[in-house]
Amino acid sequence: MKQIIRWGILGTGNIAGQFARGLRRCPQAVLAAVGSRSAHKACQFGRQFHILRCHGSYEKLVQDPAVDVVYIATPHSLHIDNMILALEAGKAVICEKPLAIDQVQAREAIALARRQRLFLMEAMWTKFLPPFVKLRQMLARGIIGDVRIVSADLGFCLEPDPRSRLFDSNLGGGCRLDVGIYPIWLATTILGVPRGISSEVYIGSTGVDEQETIGLSYDGGRLACLYAAIRTKTPEQACIIGTEGMIHIYSHWWKGGPMRVTVGHRTWEVNVPVEGNGYQYEAAEVCRCLRAGKTQSDVMPLSESLAVLDTMDRLRANWGLKYPTESRPGPLPRRENSAA
Repeated sequence: MKQIIRWGILGTGNIAGQFARGLRRCPQAVLAAVGSRSAHKACQFGRQFHILRCHGSYEKLVQDPAVDVVYIATPHSLHIDNMILALEAGKAVICEKPLAIDQVQAREAIALARRQRLFLMEAMWTKFLPPFVKLRQMLARGIIGDVRIVSADLGFCLEPDPRSRLFDSNLGGGCRLDVGIYPIWLATTILGVPRGISSEVYIGSTGVDEQETIGLSYDGGRLACLYAAIRTKTPEQACIIGTEGMIHIYSHWWKGGPMRVTVGHRTWEVNVPVEGNGYQYEAAEVCRCLRAGKTQSDVMPLSESLAVLDTMDRLRANWGLKYPTESRPGPLPRRENSAA
């Protein structure tokens, strides 16, 4: 029998629950423990997902000998401290996207993981969905020729609420780190690191980016046109355009929606099913890597996470947007966690 991988979830919010549901569909994985700053919340989460080991602190979770790998499901601004906590405790880590607020913090976590010889991966769940596996295969076969243009959007409409993490700059709020990362990631995974960046942004009353349009340029004339929002509902479509055709993901592209492929005068549909909520696929990749003794995924390498953060850092610099918890010159300040 293959080695059972024992999981601990750090955090008890919505994304933690989504991951816990997905993990149920992952063979040879067991959800062994959960940790929260509140013992009550940890026990509530444990009852909901039948977890026996429920810890009232993150420190107790990462010290739990029954845990092999920690999934970090806290707000963006807490990722760096939570990763350091788990890695210093000797635990493998998969951290919700973005890996950190900025590239400097991400590099610190990566350096620590390498010193500890521990696995670290950003939880870009979309990349592991079966429709995106199929998309990568089609692009690798050159079915639409050389890719020249990538377009993608992702946005939803919320009323500004300073109490929400999405509108709180202390927690890395705004659309760039939450939904804007998806279109940027798609362009990065297909086209690489851009040579040039142009953008427009609207900064709302709470000081976070509420909607933005982004243009990326690459060597050889390749382009990406992206936009994202937390105050405006968008079509949630993506299109990859090549010299011989195009692939249009025309509904909920970031969840692995249906694709329409056009090459010349021929058009056909590609609809690859996703089981459950889809989070089990990234968990399965982590299990595979841990069983193989890997310290990073070759499907979602750390270099790709850094490339995405590089683009997002350049965008933020263009906008003059700063977070209270972003990296400063010199040693990073250690922050107290402020969310369960």
